[in-house]
Amino acid sequence: MTEKEKMLMGEVYNACDEQLLIELNACKDRIQDYNNLRPTDFAARREMLQEILGACDEHVFINQPFYCDYGKNIRVGKRFFANFHFTVLDEAVVTIGDDVFVGPNVSIYTACHSTNPTERNTRQEWARPVTIGNNCWIGGSVTILPGVTIGHNTTIGAGSVVTCDIPDNVVAVGNPCKAVKRIDN
Repeated sequence: MTEKEKMLMGEVYNACDEQLLIELNACKDRIQDYNNLRPTDFAARREMLQEILGACDEHVFINQPFYCDYGKNIRVGKRFFANFHFTVLDEAVVTIGDDVFVGPNVSIYTACHSTNPTERNTRQEWARPVTIGNNCWIGGSVTILPGVTIGHNTTIGAGSVVTCDIPDNVVAVGNPCKAVKRIDN
């Protein structure tokens, strides 16, 4: 099994694998090109996002600057919007539903590292997927940690750190993020 296959399957893999580094750096070059496009060049921005991301529709909109590791492991639904400084460490698949709005300075992490410094220094890591349902609003400066699922119709309050799954139809806030209000449709 390749290191990439291990990475995508959630197994421990070598983050310094030559092929992974080639793909990682190729994506970073594309991201730099995207971030340097004129903000009003909507057609070029959309086209480039369709090249970078694993899946998106023609209405995808991500304000610059945007950062990600591989890009192809990010799948966004219809009418996705993300504000400035959206960062996605997509070592595992990140799936985001339809009509999701993401505030500025939001980070989604899938990469996991040992807390043991000796183990961490081997550059062995693993990744856990993140899923965000349909009709969600992720407030500014939210951090979403590896392995989290956020339910449909949910709002995550600004500044929250999402460490565990959040159910459908709630407003959730805090560090760690917790549901504080039910949303009735």
